[in-house]
Amino acid sequence: MKTIRVAIVDDHRVVSRSLSAYFALFEDLFVVGAAASGEELLERFGEWAPDVVVMDLLLPGGIDGIETTRRVRGRARVVALTASTDEARMNAVLRAGAAGYVRKDADPETLLAAVRAVAAGRSYVDPNAAGAVGAPVETISPREIDVLRLLARGRANKEIAVALGIGEETVKTHVSSLIAKLRAENRTEVVAQALRSGVLALEEIA
Repeated sequence: MKTIRVAIVDDHRVVSRSLSAYFALFEDLFVVGAAASGEELLERFGEWAPDVVVMDLLLPGGIDGIETTRRVRGRARVVALTASTDEARMNAVLRAGAAGYVRKDADPETLLAAVRAVAAGRSYVDPNAAGAVGAPVETISPREIDVLRLLARGRANKEIAVALGIGEETVKTHVSSLIAKLRAENRTEVVAQALRSGVLALEEIA
């Protein structure tokens, strides 16, 4: 069993200590450190080498959680954890590279599922994080739903092509179509929009 190295970024000590204590209950999680700001995370990043960063969005100092997410993108998977109900902020952090998004009023099990999902290369958005998308979603074909499910599980285009028995260029076409239809800017946001609009159910990507 691979241990997931988790870093916590939150300026409230009660929150970071509570999360550390909760994660310590699970053998597959190891908290490498807790930072009170984005700057502190960046300073300690090389030392901690986290696989997953649980990131508050409203942070003190010069950079907020969205910018911090952008700076660690590609080096660790980020789960945004916030009390905010601002849909624009949710979209912004997903565009910055977060693979997960969970509200602070969610059940602890939801955050645990998010950490494990993003560590495994999947996307995870708390179904209660935002309401349904206001604009109607264009018709999405059954094949696009197939692609969407695999996208949500973190599969690369080549893996999706093999799984569905189609060409990689066809997969790229389907992904581009999904991005347009769901008014998203990247693959993670596609999954978020699909969950929020009801196109995709969380149970389908577990």
